[in-house]
Amino acid sequence: MAEPERHMDVPKERVSEGPPTQTPPKLENVHQHNKARTNYHPGEQKVKFTAEHEALRKTVRDFVEKEINPHCDEWEEAGEFPIHDIFKKLGNLGLLGIQKPEEYGGMGLDYSYNLVAAEELGTAHCGGVPLAIGVQTDMCTPAISRFGSDELKRTFLAPAIAGDMVGCIGVSEVAAGSDVAGMKTTAKQDGDDYVINGSKMWITNSPRADFICLLANTSDDKPHKNKSLIVVPMNTPGISFSPHLNKLGMRSSETAQIFFDDVRVPQRYRIGAEGTGFMMQMLQFQEERMWGAANVIKALELCINKTIEYCRERKTFGQPLINNQVIHFRLAELQTEVEALRALTYQACELHVEGKDVTKLASMAKLKAGRLGREVTDSCLQYWGGNGYMWENPLSRAFRDVRLVSIGGGADEIMLGIICKMMGTLPGKQRD
Repeated sequence: MAEPERHMDVPKERVSEGPPTQTPPKLENVHQHNKARTNYHPGEQKVKFTAEHEALRKTVRDFVEKEINPHCDEWEEAGEFPIHDIFKKLGNLGLLGIQKPEEYGGMGLDYSYNLVAAEELGTAHCGGVPLAIGVQTDMCTPAISRFGSDELKRTFLAPAIAGDMVGCIGVSEVAAGSDVAGMKTTAKQDGDDYVINGSKMWITNSPRADFICLLANTSDDKPHKNKSLIVVPMNTPGISFSPHLNKLGMRSSETAQIFFDDVRVPQRYRIGAEGTGFMMQMLQFQEERMWGAANVIKALELCINKTIEYCRERKTFGQPLINNQVIHFRLAELQTEVEALRALTYQACELHVEGKDVTKLASMAKLKAGRLGREVTDSCLQYWGGNGYMWENPLSRAFRDVRLVSIGGGADEIMLGIICKMMGTLPGKQRD
């Protein structure tokens, strides 16, 4: 199936994330913050995807075909992949710092280039490896890049961009997944240090990570004002792990629960001002959600295309399966829905590059990606019949992998709540 022509309005010039900022903006000032960070100028000339975008697209696609896809079956069976080796190769190509400042080894490009990379990573034959890469680029390093001190950037960001360090993000807990405000892990001041106690759950990359960007309660203030992001080296005494979690999907990525028992780190490893971690994490979620939506697009197209190929070869009652109108009509519907997801994700990205607040659109894209992922994989698997029910079947793997999209990074129900709030339809809390 030929690729549709891509359209994206992006500024012509390369842009960086701007100078370090020590405190995040208030929620109502996200628009002004993003606008300043992207150096957007109203009325400037817009273009389609540029030659630079397409060159980056090819680089990522070639990397996936050469370094990831030949090994996916082996890594899925093993429940792990050589993350430091793969990340170093990505770092050598500049693919771990596309949007990061050039001063610390990044490319200094705007988010539209990140979206291109995320989309092409979706051509991998498993979801776990792209997920691990997305954690590195769009989950555990953006806050360090935007709000971290020069010391934090040189100690953790630059090595992460180069592929010399693997990072992870510590937000979810056993009793606080989507409810970020309800987390219990604490970081209490003791002299010039923080002493951290608690645990984090479902942490991708953690068994092999060199550092974690940890969200912890640093005061007894209100839940939205008592949290800070702290970079914690994973070799710090007091850190331990559960055995690898036995996940439904994303089998090639390593995931574990992390325990913090009197873990001591210097306060200078805090990102920005104390008590601003919740704001930072909410801002970070928007790009994480756009990344997730973009990453799903080509993965779902791959499911559709593989199903078309199979239905052309598989014959029932004397004719190819694809000749059944119910099948080729359904596949047409699914491809149409994928194009709608692409348009929504591109629109969110375009507005983000322009400096606009995309909380609603990013939430919509994330919601649509998760639900459409389930719809596409379930519908396509059905046409593979008994073959689709086998564990090693590519549709079976996609069916299991994509289920995470409706859970991780904010469940569907959280996305609906955000959208309703921004539409003005979310009821207020009832008081007696």
